[in-house]
Amino acid sequence: MSTSTTTPRIDKAGARLTLPVAALAFVIALAVQFIGQTKIDLGIGTIVIFPMVWGLILGLLVSIQKLKPLGLDLQRIAAALVGVAVLLLVARLAFNIGPSLPSLLRAGPALLLQEVGHLLGTIALALPLAVLLRMGKATVGATFSLDREPSFAMVSEKYGPDSDEYRGVLAMYVFGTLFGAVYITLLTSLVANWKIFDPLALAMGAGVGSGSMMAASSASIIAAYPGDQEAILGMAAVSNLITTILGVYVGIYIALPLADRFYKLLTRRQTREAAAVTAGAPGAPAERGLADIEREEAQAEENRRFRERVAESSAAVKLPLWLSLPVLTVLGIGTASVAAKGFSLTIVAGYGIMLALVLVSVALAKATKKISAIVYITTIGAYISSPWFFGAEALTTVIKTVDFLSIATVMLTLAGLSLGKDIPLLKNIGWKIIPVGLVAITASFLLSTVIAEFALGLWH
Repeated sequence: MSTSTTTPRIDKAGARLTLPVAALAFVIALAVQFIGQTKIDLGIGTIVIFPMVWGLILGLLVSIQKLKPLGLDLQRIAAALVGVAVLLLVARLAFNIGPSLPSLLRAGPALLLQEVGHLLGTIALALPLAVLLRMGKATVGATFSLDREPSFAMVSEKYGPDSDEYRGVLAMYVFGTLFGAVYITLLTSLVANWKIFDPLALAMGAGVGSGSMMAASSASIIAAYPGDQEAILGMAAVSNLITTILGVYVGIYIALPLADRFYKLLTRRQTREAAAVTAGAPGAPAERGLADIEREEAQAEENRRFRERVAESSAAVKLPLWLSLPVLTVLGIGTASVAAKGFSLTIVAGYGIMLALVLVSVALAKATKKISAIVYITTIGAYISSPWFFGAEALTTVIKTVDFLSIATVMLTLAGLSLGKDIPLLKNIGWKIIPVGLVAITASFLLSTVIAEFALGLWH
């Protein structure tokens, strides 16, 4: 996410800074991978905390500690590595989609119907809560979706980058980045261990449109249903892709207008009361008008300073693939080897296949300029691992040696290292986004899971 109009490329000095970040991430990722899973019995259910969650938490603690602060440039490099790590994660997931295509086809309408839960769950529950907490017009931006990167463009185009609605998007984005993966891990682990939902319905619910949250949620579902790992990962990956692709169009034409109208409906009484106060009180109308002007000017100045802080903290760097991919491969092979309890050349070969898929997809994306690399990675990976491709079995056998969760551990560890720069933004936004964000994530996951459960039963 960046509010600046330019994306600075990494220079030689920046390239040298990549190595310390990679070394730090490597140590943390290996350490948490050795720690493994931690199970906590809450009485009403059991939650499982995965190495990737510990990686996110430890990365964040390192990022924000005061003894030897992690510089802003280092945090930006970590964020840039996260963007490339997502491509490797998608490449690994693509090889779960192919073998799961028969299950996906059987899911049919259920896979599309559950998207209603992702798109409308936040509006149905989180928006009324935000109105109750009097978040103002920021409510619309914060609750029309879970607010990942595409939401900035949608709201900025409709309301402008200086609007309260835009600040609402930023609030939910920062909240989801800081707490989303950790919270949805706990939520999904609790719900999955109730054993009341079909694991495929839970996997559909995991596709909330965020790669890190989808990975964390899928891990919890797999822990409860280890025998369905391939189908769960494939279903979650497809659901997440559908949410990402359709989310832009549905967000612009359905979710955002619906959130705006629902907000106006719920705040009609507040608006009338404010209008009555403004129209009444016969004493000193000029003084009241002056006070209003002063408040507006103070708010405008606060918004300006806020945007400057956002631009400074979120200014992105762009790492070349020749630098980022080898770094991430070394980190990935290390964590995958720990997960497999031993180094294997097959793991190296698995990463070689994923790297080839990423490079081909990036090249196609640059050539077409209209289709993203993630779509190419998912499509090509799903095809070459499907029953209709002659080499699918050999490729899938090699790829399976690369533990999916080990890639997520690397990605979330780097994400944790990059998050220190976002803490001041969350403080500036205020505490209200915390309950609203928790309800938004809960509503999106649970509503889509319930719809998927019903649709699967109806379709089957």
